[in-house]
Amino acid sequence: MSQLKERYNKEIAPNMVKLRGYKNVMQAPRLEKISLNIGLGEAIQNAKALEAAEKDLTAIAGQHPVTTRSRRSISAFKLREGMTIGLRVTLRGERMYSFFEKLVSAVLPRVREFHGVPRDSFDGRGNYTLGIKEQIIFPEVDYENIDKLRGLEVSIVTTARTDEEGRLLLELLGMPFAKDETR
Repeated sequence: MSQLKERYNKEIAPNMVKLRGYKNVMQAPRLEKISLNIGLGEAIQNAKALEAAEKDLTAIAGQHPVTTRSRRSISAFKLREGMTIGLRVTLRGERMYSFFEKLVSAVLPRVREFHGVPRDSFDGRGNYTLGIKEQIIFPEVDYENIDKLRGLEVSIVTTARTDEEGRLLLELLGMPFAKDETR
């Protein structure tokens, strides 16, 4: 069992029960899944971009990504229905907790001039989405072997019902939110 999951079970969940007045520990919000997504519009012209992004995402997540395909054709982008336009990975269980721990303790502190993640990236239901501009901040990605800097979207899905519950959960788990409201 990862240290973060153990800490959640022993400290964070009971603490949230006291803070929020839940009847039992099972009502306390918890992490459900973490989804990583890379959009690859350039894969239409460059097939090697897909391979490189797949290699990077596999190294970052620790599991093989699934390709996402376009649902409809858009002539302005030279996009036809069914073309590969991205990659995604869904992490659950141990991999999810170890990825979250790595994200908070090793990856985010590597961002240059990091002042915390934005507080307002919640969706209204307690889920949080974080945009990462460069995949090279992950220690698994070898800087020498990347062909292009790519962005990455990290969506943290929780069982929280409101943004306040989700923010409290992520703060207790160690997410470094920005101090001020403007970023």
